[in-house]
Amino acid sequence: MTSDESKRLALRVVAMPRDTNQYGTIFGGVILSYIDQAGFVEARRHGCHRWVTAAINKVEFQAPVNVGDVICLYTSTTRTGTTSVTVQIDVVAERYMTGESVDVTSADMTLVAVGPKGKPIPFDSPPTIIEPGVTLEQ
Repeated sequence: MTSDESKRLALRVVAMPRDTNQYGTIFGGVILSYIDQAGFVEARRHGCHRWVTAAINKVEFQAPVNVGDVICLYTSTTRTGTTSVTVQIDVVAERYMTGESVDVTSADMTLVAVGPKGKPIPFDSPPTIIEPGVTLEQ
């Protein structure tokens, strides 16, 4: 999944016991949360706005993530519209004991740039966020 030169490391997290089930593998919902965060990191490169998730396509898990594994999420933008971007996210686990890289899942997600009133705005417009918690009117 990660051999594509256009992919960027967007997020890297250690799987902790609090994120796992009784079998020591991470909950799928935790991975979905990381996918959402990584998608935001990639979308944010296209404009300093509030980005909201519009859709995440089918996510099929191919391998488990174990306690102690390092979860790496690689992203690339695959499509841009006027107010939205589509991001490809590849999830890879680096095994705790061996360092082996294992493909876990991948997803395409669409994120939309919105202004302070929650309405879609062109993502190439001037920034609507200047610092955390502060927005400009648009």
